[in-house]
Amino acid sequence: MLLIDKYAYLNRLASVHPLEKMTLSLGLLLLSLIMREERISLITFIVMSAFTILSAKIPVKYYAKLLLLPGFFLLSSLVSILISIAPSTSTLPTHIWSLSINGWTIFVGRASIETAQQLFFIVLGSISCLYFLILTTSVQSICYVLRLWRLPTLFVELVELTYRFIFIFLDSMQKIHLAQQARLGYRSPMQWLRSISMLIAALFAEMFQRSRELNNAMQARGGETVYWQENVTYCMKNWIGMAAIFISLIIYGGFF
Repeated sequence: MLLIDKYAYLNRLASVHPLEKMTLSLGLLLLSLIMREERISLITFIVMSAFTILSAKIPVKYYAKLLLLPGFFLLSSLVSILISIAPSTSTLPTHIWSLSINGWTIFVGRASIETAQQLFFIVLGSISCLYFLILTTSVQSICYVLRLWRLPTLFVELVELTYRFIFIFLDSMQKIHLAQQARLGYRSPMQWLRSISMLIAALFAEMFQRSRELNNAMQARGGETVYWQENVTYCMKNWIGMAAIFISLIIYGGFF
């Protein structure tokens, strides 16, 4: 079991109805994307991180590690937005730094800084909403709520099967890799390259076979997945709290 999946089942908010958690996370996510306000996105990040760490009791170190992965892609995207290149003969927009090299000018414009700053806070707030959802709600509960929302059955089953195949893929990869190591398949660069290529080919073949077997099993059971959900009840306090958060952010965004 992946650690992120373990926390989804064992966190302090696991007993909260999944519809409430999905409404909170997706509602704040949509609010942050629609309003595109830096302060709203920053407040969203703080609120969702507080719920994840303080309410769900997710370790701070693990949460920080999860933020590093999208943070790397975010920073690389910000660099491409900040730095612009133009011919030295062209008129540059308002900028704070420039450097001319061989007839070209590398510069950082003020408009690029504003765009990068807005993108940074929006992405940060969006990531915190998604992490709150996946760290406090199991995929089984998410699929259960998607069924309640009357989303297409095919879409819901694709979500569940994709997540299921992640574990099958990792388990198969570990077994094949262990068998190759036992046969000294990685003792030299050429052996390493050969073993990796064989590992990839074997994984594709096994995944194809597993998918066919799973499809046959589902067809034998009527072609539809059945989702079991624990008997959890709604909490009026949670709905009132979520409504207060949404209204406060909308009012705050309207005034500022």
